[in-house]
Amino acid sequence: MLNLLYNDKYLIVCVKPTGVLSEPFLREKNMPGLLKKQTGAYKIDVIHRLDRNVGGVMVYSKSSKATVPLAKMMSSHKFTKEYLAVVKGTPEVSGTFQDYLVKDKKNCKVYVTNSSNKDAKFAKLDYQVLAQNKGFSLVKIRLHTGRTHQIRVQFASRGFYLVGDTKYGNQNTTENGKTPIALYAYHLAFLHPISKQEINFVSLPEMEGAFSLFKKEIQNLK
Repeated sequence: MLNLLYNDKYLIVCVKPTGVLSEPFLREKNMPGLLKKQTGAYKIDVIHRLDRNVGGVMVYSKSSKATVPLAKMMSSHKFTKEYLAVVKGTPEVSGTFQDYLVKDKKNCKVYVTNSSNKDAKFAKLDYQVLAQNKGFSLVKIRLHTGRTHQIRVQFASRGFYLVGDTKYGNQNTTENGKTPIALYAYHLAFLHPISKQEINFVSLPEMEGAFSLFKKEIQNLK
């Protein structure tokens, strides 16, 4: 059963498990299909996405009255989206990353480029290092844009790849792009599209893998 944090006739806020697709796909487990089965909802519209090997808080629409305003808020960056990640190395205590990113669709990989590239998209995030342990850092990240693989690329390009990220980190493996990544969408806040009241959700990752190095710090985020 999926963990539902909020459910009314307009939308659902839930926790996406690692390994499940955010979007519909006929032959694999996906969030819209699982939500329809669990809640009996006739309609589930995708508002944003998380990579298959990343878990965390997501919102889905159940009504066309909610889909349009939610999509507009998401595209205009009016959602608060915060993540927890464990990276290899020791970044500065806090900072802002600003880059231009371009996607290689053939290889499904994103690269840092420059603003003169006509296909480039601006990407920005803020981060804060919460703790360090054994050469790894627990980082809290706030996204200002929502580009494909943005967090993974922006940290890896500076030498701080995310633990478990075989696509942008340790590529000496046959499991490229398939392993769970130490990245979790732990905080989501936005205005309800109908009531206009702010709703705020926090979910913490399971204390396993790289996150187990920082149990105390993560639990203090409740």
